[in-house]
Amino acid sequence: MDNISQIRTFFLSGFNETNNHRFTLFFLTLMCYCVILLVNISVIVTIIMDKNLHEPMYILLCTFCMNALYGTAGFYPKFLWDLLSPVQVISYSGCLIQAQVIYSFACADLSILAVMSYDRYVAICRPLEYHSVMSKQKLIILACFSWITPFCINALNIFTTSRLKLCSPYIVRICCVNWMIVRLACFPAETAVNSIVANIIVIIYTFHGVFIVLSYIYLVKTCVNSIENRAKFMQTCVPHLISLLTFLLTGLFNVLIMRIDSEDLPQTFKNFVSIEYLVIPPLMNPLIYGFKLTKIRNRILVVLALKTK
Repeated sequence: MDNISQIRTFFLSGFNETNNHRFTLFFLTLMCYCVILLVNISVIVTIIMDKNLHEPMYILLCTFCMNALYGTAGFYPKFLWDLLSPVQVISYSGCLIQAQVIYSFACADLSILAVMSYDRYVAICRPLEYHSVMSKQKLIILACFSWITPFCINALNIFTTSRLKLCSPYIVRICCVNWMIVRLACFPAETAVNSIVANIIVIIYTFHGVFIVLSYIYLVKTCVNSIENRAKFMQTCVPHLISLLTFLLTGLFNVLIMRIDSEDLPQTFKNFVSIEYLVIPPLMNPLIYGFKLTKIRNRILVVLALKTK
């Protein structure tokens, strides 16, 4: 029992810089969250309701949007509540759950992008084998892999964190992040296991990123000499590339801030960078796919036209 923390509540001191703008931030955040819910649910419902969209590419897009709803649900409701509360606190177990949701959401995003890149590779480079390779059974396995694996890997990371004895209840952020909890450990030597698990996770998802990049390099080489393949690439792969670029940039900034964590940087800036991947990708991705993918765009326009009559 000596290794179990006696701390039962954390104080989120990252809100100290927002005292003068609480209500403004609340309404902007509420509006942002409502838009995220609207655009992601619209894409999900459109794909589910239209049988013509029951294809691997669109089903994977549906899981992508569902993951966005999962990740943002772990942050926005608590953040909105804290903006209106005089004291920003979160229970020990609630903090671990929030960290688990946010981290598994980010890893699942990269896993789904990897599966999407594989789907586009098969569709463009091996079109005659597409329906046999991307069968319904294999699609279910890949979709489950995209969600369950990140959840289990990050659950192991959170479990190792839960065994640490902590010496401070203050987290200098606006939400719970695992590495900030680990920094509160009384005995830094005990965090060696956490570092090993965290590095393994980084290596695993670095390979995901390398796989995606190599897939698209091969796709570009394949499409260069074919007008038909170029058109297909521009139509279906460009949204994936934009999503990947958005994810990588937001993730890179987050990692840099985590590694540097300089006291010279404004707290407001560190707060934004630490949550930008919960703002930009969930908002941009469904809009990009909705405008770029013809079938989804046409279906949404038909629905809107019917409602205006």
